Amino acid sequence: MGFFTDTSVCIGCKACEVACKEWNLVPEDGLDFTGMSFDNSGGLSADTWRHVAFIEQRKPIGVQETGVDRPEGAPDPVDLGMPSFELPGSSSGEDERGEFRWLMSSDVCKHCTHAACLDVCPTGSLFRTEYGTVVVQEDICNGCGYCVPACPYGVIDQRKDDGRVFKCTLCYDRMGDGMEPACAKACPTDSIQFGDLDELRERADERLRGLHEAGIESAQLYGRDPGDGVGGDGAFFLLLDEPEVYGLPPDPVVTTRDLPSMWRHAGVAAAALLAGITATFLGGRQ
Repeated sequence: MGFFTDTSVCIGCKACEVACKEWNLVPEDGLDFTGMSFDNSGGLSADTWRHVAFIEQRKPIGVQETGVDRPEGAPDPVDLGMPSFELPGSSSGEDERGEFRWLMSSDVCKHCTHAACLDVCPTGSLFRTEYGTVVVQEDICNGCGYCVPACPYGVIDQRKDDGRVFKCTLCYDRMGDGMEPACAKACPTDSIQFGDLDELRERADERLRGLHEAGIESAQLYGRDPGDGVGGDGAFFLLLDEPEVYGLPPDPVVTTRDLPSMWRHAGVAAAALLAGITATFLGGRQ
């Protein structure tokens, strides 16, 4: 089970953030008014398991929104619900119309298929559920923090008071009762969709084709491919720009992928060192 987040219909209402905090009893961590964005939570943390990003761009939305310079025979305009405005002091008219768009996206733990956090956890606090998701057992976490740098997405975070880590559980308790996660339940536009991953991937592929046919060539799926560096994400996204614009790594790789070869090399080096010491000892006795 997992999430498909269609950022093209996210309206930035932050209902998912509120629902997540309310259901999971996540402590209030205040609002971060940076003056640079309408985003007031900054990013994912131990006390923010859902984060709605606001990326503001002075960039044409494209032929799908205004119809300006739309090629002959192009598909009818598609309204993505994004704002535009006239330049200050300009008279109304297409030639002087300013272009602006918000890229909004509700970010969350990716619940990687190959999760490095699981590989490095020494206590078993992190475990894989029967739904394929990754959950932290807070009563077993010893606060070592090994999982924090292991996460290729920078999702897991420690609380300052006791050092334990917290992140999205994909509402493991709700799924056990046949309920959808609180964030998906609260989303008014179905930007956050919950269900079987195979079905979500088919739905995402169809949505992507529709956007491409509507002239939105920049649309792309992120984390959908099971053959990527983390084996595919349990929470994947449809983006309207490059992943870096949303603060996502373009090519995430499970950080523990080289551990087996590292241990092999260390074993070979240790054996060679032992052989050298033994040879020196035996040679000295002769």
